[in-house]
Amino acid sequence: MEFKCAGYKLINKKALAENIYSFTIGCPDAARLAACGQFVHIRVDGFTLRRPISICEIDRRMGTLTIVFVVKGHGTEALAKLNEGDEVDMIAPLGNGYSISRVPEKGRVIVVGGGIGVPPLLQTAKECKNVTAVLGFRSYGNIILEEKFRKVCDNVIICTDDGSVGEKAIVTAPLKRELEKGDVSAVFSCGPTRMLEAVAELTKEYGVFCEVSLEERMGCGVGACVGCVARINRNGDEKLLRVCKDGPVFNAEEVLF
Repeated sequence: MEFKCAGYKLINKKALAENIYSFTIGCPDAARLAACGQFVHIRVDGFTLRRPISICEIDRRMGTLTIVFVVKGHGTEALAKLNEGDEVDMIAPLGNGYSISRVPEKGRVIVVGGGIGVPPLLQTAKECKNVTAVLGFRSYGNIILEEKFRKVCDNVIICTDDGSVGEKAIVTAPLKRELEKGDVSAVFSCGPTRMLEAVAELTKEYGVFCEVSLEERMGCGVGACVGCVARINRNGDEKLLRVCKDGPVFNAEEVLF
């Protein structure tokens, strides 16, 4: 796994929703190496541990990576205070992403995201064909990136917990409906653990290849500290694998939720 570690310029900053920000970072060397489903590790002044954030978009021509994160602690609160032109101390790209090269030419791809698990699926959708996106949010005020998904997907289904937009349902309801139609070659998912478990069960039931992106607290981000392990059943043996280095994307059938 090749990655870069340097200070990069924050080119564009946007507030997408309450406490949710988008950063576009100029990093040609890292953008050249990046793949959908990988993440970056950012050092925030005043904090010992870096913050892992999924890659939302990759623009290799412009040499940029775009990340989207939610403010949920002091570290991300400090990160959100950076402004355009400031330097971002970043290691990137890290981890293993989605296996889009395994997707057959024929058949549909479904990306299933929940909340802040939606951003890493945007680049995934861009790099696949015949894509349906199933995106779940708490309410209207939490919806992010909908317009961008609509530009690159053949179909976008929005679910909200309160029914304020789209379907009043959890993402597994429309996912089941889409799987019943058939002709699905792969499902890629990212979101809360309970959602990922439900997606894994559904895709197994319908015999569809599925990968899920896991989230764990990380220390080093490069596999040295072994602080972010997940229980994986691989070839009949239960293993503790590192989410940062062996993941964050795993075959859904292997994950022991």
